[in-house]
Amino acid sequence: MSKFRNDVPLFLACILAAYAVLLLIIIVPGLLVGASTLLLIGIVVVVIVVVLFAVAIILKGLSSLLGGFKS
Repeated sequence: MSKFRNDVPLFLACILAAYAVLLLIIIVPGLLVGASTLLLIGIVVVVIVVVLFAVAIILKGLSSLLGGFKS
């Protein structure tokens, strides 16, 4: 387990990224109800950017975790 000691911040970032995606799933539908068209476009862009970064962080953490089991 000591080989994962350097990856602890990455794993914590993965957990935070997962919580960010879950929070978006909860909050965004409420924002979309009363949004104008311009605000709707802004919300969609922000959601796409946050989800892409979250997926990238989660995949990097998973590759680090699964790569440690290879050797």
